[in-house]
Amino acid sequence: MIQISSRFTVAIHILAAIEIGSDKVCTSEVIASSIQNNPVVVRRIMGMLKKAELVGVNIGCGGAYLLKPIKDITLFDVYRAVDVVKDGRLFQVHENTNQECIIGANIQDILMLILPKAQSAMEDILRSYTMGDIVTSILQRKN
Repeated sequence: MIQISSRFTVAIHILAAIEIGSDKVCTSEVIASSIQNNPVVVRRIMGMLKKAELVGVNIGCGGAYLLKPIKDITLFDVYRAVDVVKDGRLFQVHENTNQECIIGANIQDILMLILPKAQSAMEDILRSYTMGDIVTSILQRKN
C-alpha cells in the first residue's frame, strides 16, 4: 500500500507544538521529544514549513514561532508545504501496461478520469480544517 508521507502528520504535530508551547522556547529537540523522532527530522520539516512561510526560527537561541495565526493555517497549507505528493499528483498510475490486453490498454485512461477527482475531494476537505481546529481539539482533551 502506498501512503502519503508521514511528513504531513509530523508537520501538523510541529505546528500544534509551536502553538501550544508558545510560552516556551520550542526547539527541534523539545518538539522531537513529543514526536519521538530525531531532531534532525524535525529541523528538516521545519525548514519546509519555513520555506512555505508558516513558521519562523529564532537565530541564536533557537526556537520556532508561527508566522500567521493558527486559525489561518489550513491543513491544505501544511500538505502543500511538506510536498507529500510527487508532481502534485497523489495517485501514480502504473505504466508500461500490455497494450494487447483490453485491461492494460484502457485502465490508465479510465483511472485518470477518477483519481484526480478523488484527490480534489481530499484536498477540499483539507482546506476546510485549520490548525486552529486541531489545537482546539487537542486542548479539549487536556485533563
